[in-house]
Amino acid sequence: MPLHRSLIVRLLATSILVAICATVTTAWLVVQSTTRAVRQEQGRSLTDDTSVYDTLLGYAASHKDWSEVGPVVAGRARALGRRITLTTTQDRQIIADSAPGPSLADARPSATVDPLHLDGKLTGGTQTIDPRAAGPYKLTSTERRTLRAAADKQVSCLTKAGIAAEISVAANGRPTVRQPGTTTAITYPDCPAGPDLDEPTKTEEPALDQLTTMTLACLGTNNYRAKIYIGPDFTSMFGESEKTPSVARAKQVRACVVESRQAQLKPYVAPAALLFVTDPAAGTTQPTFNLSRANLTRIAAVTGAVLLLAILITVLVGARLVRPLRTLTEAARRPVEDQARVPVTTNDEIGYLATALNDLARRREQTEQQRRAMVSDVAHELRTPLTNMRTWLEAAQDGLAPTDPQLLALLLEETALLQHVIDDLRDLAAADADTLRIHPEPTYINDALDQVVEAHRGATGVRLTLACDGDPEVIVDPVRLRQLVGNLVSNAVRHTPPGGSVTVRSRVTGGRLTISVADTGVGIAPDDLPKVFDRFWRADGSRSRHTGGSGLGLAIARKLTEAHGGTISATSTVGAGSTFTVTMPVTLPVSPAPV
Repeated sequence: MPLHRSLIVRLLATSILVAICATVTTAWLVVQSTTRAVRQEQGRSLTDDTSVYDTLLGYAASHKDWSEVGPVVAGRARALGRRITLTTTQDRQIIADSAPGPSLADARPSATVDPLHLDGKLTGGTQTIDPRAAGPYKLTSTERRTLRAAADKQVSCLTKAGIAAEISVAANGRPTVRQPGTTTAITYPDCPAGPDLDEPTKTEEPALDQLTTMTLACLGTNNYRAKIYIGPDFTSMFGESEKTPSVARAKQVRACVVESRQAQLKPYVAPAALLFVTDPAAGTTQPTFNLSRANLTRIAAVTGAVLLLAILITVLVGARLVRPLRTLTEAARRPVEDQARVPVTTNDEIGYLATALNDLARRREQTEQQRRAMVSDVAHELRTPLTNMRTWLEAAQDGLAPTDPQLLALLLEETALLQHVIDDLRDLAAADADTLRIHPEPTYINDALDQVVEAHRGATGVRLTLACDGDPEVIVDPVRLRQLVGNLVSNAVRHTPPGGSVTVRSRVTGGRLTISVADTGVGIAPDDLPKVFDRFWRADGSRSRHTGGSGLGLAIARKLTEAHGGTISATSTVGAGSTFTVTMPVTLPVSPAPV
């Protein structure tokens, strides 16, 4: 076998190609993504751990300055193993530093910590002000208890109504009843929140009034105080004269509310600060990967190792795959008489191939045995008439037998028998070669079957009867149909003793023609019934010609039935007779249209 056609070589080439493509693609993607990430995220180590940003935001929202942030920074630095530094925004004076290190004067900050101006990329939300900044809205303990009692009452009512509810407490202590997984308050007419939850408390009223005044100043007018109302959740509502404001006006009001809240909360939160999350040793988050000579060498070494491993695995797997294939090839090349079964050791495709090869060898042996048996049977069938003819001709030549009409009739009978055997073999050969052709034409079934019955009537002491259901006309090959039924009738007459009967029945129902030939003969043993359609098979083991026939009639009948697209079957009872049934699809001739 040429080397380029070897299975193991092709498998090896495929594996190497796949490994090269996978390795090169992976290396390219890693280099591109790493370079892009380093270029975009240099000095922004906070993107790997947003908890630092969130922790410092929480501190800034609840404290007026950064004087006590040192322990918080040190604790987060120990947990992350990083250097965390907090500086002012203007001159970058250090507010808190978890560890000494290089100067950060020219470094890029990881983030700006400002509870009044949140970084949406880090928080993942749309809020501008940290909700933990309570400022002047922080409730007293008495107000908290009152609001909590009202919230518990509403939750109890909603639970009885079959509505799931939970209480969310804001940073200023105000509770909100909402459904689990949502951020908006529940609105249910049968369980209202009540004035305690809907209306601002005494602590919130002056702060909201101040916020309203600042919002109106932002809008540039003081004439809208009766038209604008800001609730405890800082949402703005409009009065009766402006229930449906324009989109631009509503957007302007929301922006002024946010701007006024930022100004109102500024004295209560820590000032903005720059946050640096860096490596403790380097001091800044510089790229840790580049396309230097060392890194290129490392990529080449890893790629080579992957290729070498792929080649080794491919060779081992290929050798294991090729070994049983070579065994199968050697077994298939052996001659028929020396073929042995291939052991099936796996349950994969090769195991299936070995099973198929064993089945093919078995069928090949059966075919060879059938071929030898057929040659022997054909020789046996032809030897008998030829021997008789030769014997009588030699006797006539020697003057031992007169050449009278009786001798000629005898020779003619043997010649007809010989011709019958040859015709049967020709029909079977045509069927095996798929050249047995039928010529359908409109045929009256009764006429065709009556010809067959009349041809066999009176030949023996057997009574023949034809029973047809109506007189249908169908499209079949009349010649092949008579040959088929004739073989069945001839077989039935041959195995029915004198005084018995043979009945031929036919009917056409549902587009199918059914013909049955029933006799009252000797019957067929159950063990022999599956063999009746085999070639040269006879029920008498001695193969004597006492019963006549060549042993091909039923085999030809089956082939003729299959040529018509039908099936043939046999049932029998020993001592009571046999019934052969033919079923085939037929079509009715189309009647010409009236003129």
